[in-house]
Amino acid sequence: MSKNPDLILVDGSSYLFRAYHALPPLTNSRGEPTGAIVGVVNMLRKLIKDYHPKYMAVVFDAPGKTFRDDLYDQYKAHRPPVPEDLKAQIDRLHEIVRAMGLPLLVVDDVEADDVIGTLTRQAAEQGMTALVSTGDKDMAQLVNDHVSLIDTMSNRYLDADGVEEKFGVKPGQIIDYLALMGDSSDNIPGVPKCGPKTAAKWLARYGSLDELVAHADEIKGKIGENLRAFLPQLPLSKALTTIKTDVPLDLCPEDLKPARPDVERLRELYQRIEANRLLSALEEENGAGEEVPETAAPGHYELILEKEDFDRWLEQLRQASLFAFDTETTSLDYMQAELVGLSFAVKAGEAAYVPVAHDYPGAPVQLDRDWVLARLRPLLEDSGQAKLGQNLKYDMSILARYGIEMEGIAYDTMLESYVLDSTATRHDMDSLAKKYLGHDTISFTDIAGKGARQLTFNQIDLEQAAPYAAEDADITLRLHEALWSRLEQEPGLSEVFRNIEMPLVPVLSRMERTGVLIDTALLEKQSAELAQKLHDLEQHAYEIAGHTFNLGSPKQIGHVFFEELGMEVVKKTPKGAPSTSEEVLQILADKGEELPAVILEHRGLAKLKSTYVDKLPEMVDPDTGRVHTSYHQAVAATGRLSSSDPNLQNIPVRTEEGRRIRKAFIPESGWKMLAADYSQIELRIMAHLSGDKGLLRAFEQGLDIHRATAAEVFGFDSPEAVDSEARRRAKAINFGLIYGMSAFGLAKQLGIGRQEAQEYVELYFQRYPGVREFMDRTREEAHEQGYVETLFGRRLYLPEINSRNGMRRAAAERTAINAPMQGTAADIIKRAMNRMDAWLEKEHPRVRMIMQVHDELVFEVEASELKAVTMQVRDIMEHAAELAVPLVVDVGVGDNWEEAH
Repeated sequence: MSKNPDLILVDGSSYLFRAYHALPPLTNSRGEPTGAIVGVVNMLRKLIKDYHPKYMAVVFDAPGKTFRDDLYDQYKAHRPPVPEDLKAQIDRLHEIVRAMGLPLLVVDDVEADDVIGTLTRQAAEQGMTALVSTGDKDMAQLVNDHVSLIDTMSNRYLDADGVEEKFGVKPGQIIDYLALMGDSSDNIPGVPKCGPKTAAKWLARYGSLDELVAHADEIKGKIGENLRAFLPQLPLSKALTTIKTDVPLDLCPEDLKPARPDVERLRELYQRIEANRLLSALEEENGAGEEVPETAAPGHYELILEKEDFDRWLEQLRQASLFAFDTETTSLDYMQAELVGLSFAVKAGEAAYVPVAHDYPGAPVQLDRDWVLARLRPLLEDSGQAKLGQNLKYDMSILARYGIEMEGIAYDTMLESYVLDSTATRHDMDSLAKKYLGHDTISFTDIAGKGARQLTFNQIDLEQAAPYAAEDADITLRLHEALWSRLEQEPGLSEVFRNIEMPLVPVLSRMERTGVLIDTALLEKQSAELAQKLHDLEQHAYEIAGHTFNLGSPKQIGHVFFEELGMEVVKKTPKGAPSTSEEVLQILADKGEELPAVILEHRGLAKLKSTYVDKLPEMVDPDTGRVHTSYHQAVAATGRLSSSDPNLQNIPVRTEEGRRIRKAFIPESGWKMLAADYSQIELRIMAHLSGDKGLLRAFEQGLDIHRATAAEVFGFDSPEAVDSEARRRAKAINFGLIYGMSAFGLAKQLGIGRQEAQEYVELYFQRYPGVREFMDRTREEAHEQGYVETLFGRRLYLPEINSRNGMRRAAAERTAINAPMQGTAADIIKRAMNRMDAWLEKEHPRVRMIMQVHDELVFEVEASELKAVTMQVRDIMEHAAELAVPLVVDVGVGDNWEEAH
């Protein structure tokens, strides 16, 4: 058939669900879901652009039951309800489709498939060609000389030959093919164990379902028995899979002529969902609009190779109230990267790149790096000259390698986005440009390549490097204009940005560059000992199994567990095989199975060895002799810092081997390690936020909160009378409840019955009624607002809080309860770090702040200053926030990190 069809029919329902599940869960700044809308609209735009159809319609399923439900009351019975965040997008999508000028059809009592089937039949009868855009395999039955399919999401086109190639049967056999297989998603019964290959083989041999039924006795084996047993149900399955082509419609294909788009309405709708890329495309097609963010190609990017041009830009920077700044380097390792060039922007659409170290063959003469930096130094070190960047911590660390201490860091677009909505998107420049500007940036791989042959920036031709680097500065400036206007409208969020996140940027840069000493000899010894332990565990595993096998192979482990040793199958993989996940191994080990316990121990030690024991010595910087982690401000949704290379947050503290790794973190000779850790900070925050009198009293009196809880819940005469087991259970309750743990989860953690755990929970809430009131109030506010806040105004959006999926909604409710405490704890330690750094910069004591891990700060302190430093550290941390209960900091000192605990 013609590749330019007369009629295009879009299966809107199919694409809506596929876009929802295929794309990330995008939301606008109000927390409204938008991802499925954007996915479907992009698909529609592509269809129109590719085919310019004379006639077109978008068809959606009508709400409610159809005639198939009357045929079979279990039809689609197993399908979960439409997710709430998808349901919320349907009406808005319908509005957009209509505003695009596209006929939209929703017909009661039938499905979208039946409406499409009827229109394709009508079109074929009139000699028209039709293209059906769908991802639904059932539609293949409609294909003929006049009708073809296209799956816009995979760009796969199917005519009659394409159907046969894909399914192994002709279009006229598709109904029989589907009836034999059934469909679990629609709950259509099929012949048990009859898959695509069997169905295709039978139809190739017998031609049709009727002929297969007539020769059912010829089918051998178990599958033949299944077929014969299923014969009475085959007519029903065939009826359910057959698309109707005779639906009474009050229109015909010629009535489906698209109208002119309602540009104003589309602009309004796109602005509502904050689809800036769609807005940009709309303006390009219909003339620029003042309300739309500038997203066209930049007006002017300049490559600076002459001193007079550099001086002209330098004067612009001096005169600017704010300028965007970015560096290009040879590596992401801020301790080793060499500066290759710098870029600037002072207004949208205008930027410059100053190369200083491109050294590929034939590279033009560039300005001397030292000369450029000397000219820039006064400006970069001027605290009164406001600067803007994307992840400026990295640029600050690069400049520090050249003796420049950057000051005047006013804005960071990564942090603006993160504070505005930590869950809306990733916060890298490419993602932000796409979300907030509708702009596709030049990617690094576009100019540098990929994999082992990827070029470093100094090797990239200036014709490609200059637009890429200048765009970084330009887009950063544009992003700031888009983000800051939103952030300013939220006083609480702008305060978090100004007073917590931005001051922390130079603090983290200094901590990272300081680094921490590592005792590599100790780690090498531990590595050898772990290698022997791993070998011994392997031999023990082989003895239990009776033969050798690969401890890293889930397939071989599964064979040993379930076929040879007859262990209980706890869980299955999506493909139906018995699972050997860590969770399953733990369950089996808890039931007394020895081999799973051995494998669990082996996995834990192997991970420890590869991730830390063997890797830490390789991470030692050759120039400083220290390990330098990278702290990330814009990763954890709650505001907590994370770290990488190495990940300091994940070093185990509950195992002997994990604690031995901490022994390898050591101070300089003549210095000591000092670790300062907030004591039970999240429980203290709970006491403050809930105002519960019992909790407040316990903390004010300096009681052991877990003993106090045990005394209240378990009926001891006093906290002193509480035994260790009761304290352990009380601790599990205290921390479990602030993490939103259910009675089921508590029962699992304590190894008790669910009813007993429920009784503990009820007793807890009887003794601490303010906690229950706080939790109920927080859940209610989360459902109403779509977010929760920390004590300092940081906001965490909860896209799933009103989901119709019970598990997703429950998970969001647990997050709603915990996030204000975890986020407030994160804010408090960040405030402490900012104040600590101010003290260090002002008084320059012989102390270095070197690590932040969870609720702990770690310092390297000259031994002679220990007493004074301990007092100052404790004082700063305990006064980082004013709560209704005292903040308490435990301080320890030692010759290594572990000893300091």
